[in-house]
Amino acid sequence: MTIQPMTTTEASHNRFPWLFSPAIDLSVFLGSAVVSLVLLWFGSYIGVIDSDTPEWAWVPAILLVDVAHVYSTAFRVYFVPNELKRDWPLYLGVPIMAFVIGIVIHRLWGPTVFWRILAYLAVFHFVRQQYGWVALYRAKAKEHDRLSKWIDTLAIYLATVYPLVYWHTHLPRNFAWFLPDNFVSLPVFIHQILRPIYWLSLIAYAGSSIWRWTVGRPNPGKDLVVLTTAICWYVGIVVFNSDYAFTVTNVIIHGVPYLALVYWYWQTHQQSSMPTTRFQQLFIFLATIWLFAYVEELVWDRSVWQDRSWLFGTPWEIESWQNFVVPLLAVPQITHYVLDGYIWKRRRNPKFSTPID
Repeated sequence: MTIQPMTTTEASHNRFPWLFSPAIDLSVFLGSAVVSLVLLWFGSYIGVIDSDTPEWAWVPAILLVDVAHVYSTAFRVYFVPNELKRDWPLYLGVPIMAFVIGIVIHRLWGPTVFWRILAYLAVFHFVRQQYGWVALYRAKAKEHDRLSKWIDTLAIYLATVYPLVYWHTHLPRNFAWFLPDNFVSLPVFIHQILRPIYWLSLIAYAGSSIWRWTVGRPNPGKDLVVLTTAICWYVGIVVFNSDYAFTVTNVIIHGVPYLALVYWYWQTHQQSSMPTTRFQQLFIFLATIWLFAYVEELVWDRSVWQDRSWLFGTPWEIESWQNFVVPLLAVPQITHYVLDGYIWKRRRNPKFSTPID
């Protein structure tokens, strides 16, 4: 995800290059990480750290953040008439192609290959989003020197890739990205080779950040993204071998900042007939994506998973329709993954000059 910086005068929000505002940047980046770590501590305290994610954590983390943030893309594309007209062949073609290709893969190569491809597509999306935030902060601060770009890029990529490599070299784990056995096992020596590079990249980033603070050119938002990503991914994947730990440390820091970004965009691009109060806008935004998320998970559970009847109702017996239903239900997230790499490109976002207050 690479988008143009939201340029504002330095007097707007003080001398730091915040993306939105000090309060919002700290809330969505630092705040989401703090919530993740507090939930991790709480889960350890009450003894659920070694079990599957309990329902009281699954609903807010997975349903209301992870699944819901996929549908927030509609407020960036499908609910913005001018944007939809702008590239309607792409915006309509991506979900159609996702469905068709999904049916072909699921039918010809089976569920295992389908879910493995989807898992790696999701991994790529999660990794790239963290890099996107760093790129955005660099652009906002006008950091163009090559050395710092290499240091920042290595740090944020290894903050995500190293835990993933550790995961691949220590299979099986007590958690999975979608389904068990989605990941391909790798030799342990790959993790051993990457480990010193990982730590050196973070040390180099820390040195670069300290230097910037010393010379009066700090970028605290970028520091927060790198720091929180490194901590949450390492703790959630390497330190703990826990489905609960992985869930609370992975999806919250990914979904919450994205929701803030899309909500900001929708606020600044909505039609004059839309509600004008912040409460009404926020209510419409959250109610819509939560409704879509609930409906999707209801169909998933009744037709495929069949493990949360307390929330979604009686299962449906449609085993013969799996080659159609599974690819169809995967369309929203595939569409989100694909469009996210396109809709936030710099040249497509000339209005990122208006900050959130």
